[in-house]
Amino acid sequence: LRGWLGEHVVLVTGAGGSIGSELVRQIARFQPRLLVLYEVSEFALYLIEQEFSRSSPTVSIACVVGDVKDAKRLDQVFADYRPSVVFHAAAYKHVPLMEGENAWEAVRNNVQGSKCVAETSQRHGVEKMVLISTDKAVNPTNVMGATKRLAERVLSGLQKPQGTRFVTVRFGNVLGSNGSVIPKFREQIAQGGPVTVTHPEIIRYFMLIPEAAQLVMQAGLMGQGGEIFVLEMGEPVRIADLARDMIRLSGFSEDEIKIEFTGLRPGEKLYEELLTDREHTLSTPHPKLRVAQAE
Repeated sequence: LRGWLGEHVVLVTGAGGSIGSELVRQIARFQPRLLVLYEVSEFALYLIEQEFSRSSPTVSIACVVGDVKDAKRLDQVFADYRPSVVFHAAAYKHVPLMEGENAWEAVRNNVQGSKCVAETSQRHGVEKMVLISTDKAVNPTNVMGATKRLAERVLSGLQKPQGTRFVTVRFGNVLGSNGSVIPKFREQIAQGGPVTVTHPEIIRYFMLIPEAAQLVMQAGLMGQGGEIFVLEMGEPVRIADLARDMIRLSGFSEDEIKIEFTGLRPGEKLYEELLTDREHTLSTPHPKLRVAQAE
């Protein structure tokens, strides 16, 4: 990783998000020549910029406000900084919000945005682009998952024998990410409940954000172009059990803080899959990474 990222220019889209900001922190450890933080949210970019000025003042960063759908802005930024590696973490990820009237924005951001970043990478001679995908791209039942699946297919279609190599990394939920279940449960417990769970049987795969970011970098290093890497997510967790554990660990009983089942939200599955029915995986030298053979 030090050989791949150290002394190179690395660009991260969505650099202020949960995964993007952790990628930025971990890449910084390998002393890149320059770390370009590309982010559409001014406030998210400000927060990560302030964090770096406090904790890593010697790391060279460029904080760039920009939209992944804006080809002219991307061209300008890639021409100015000439990144050799791009991690594409920018996306709309919240399943129920992206259903219904927001569906087309999810398509534009997740598919058109990914295509824009990929084509800009090709035009500017980027060595490798790593797409952050999701288990929801497998047999998608929601707009968010379908847009991520389409983004995977777009990159697969853009892959040429020479030039930029595209690598996709697919994984499940990360603990404590923005808009995820753990911060929500914590807040509900602090307010005295109830803790809301959509369905008694709903299960999800979880991973810590630092581990996910580390595996994304290792998959990116390993990829030769066109692969979909699947992270080994361990055993799935029943969300109702997670809620019970959090109530108990906060010092309460279920009599004091109730669990309320609210019903599945639009586009929500009872369980997530990490592979499509027509895909199989191959092992890699890394015990927590497998390669999906996509159709």
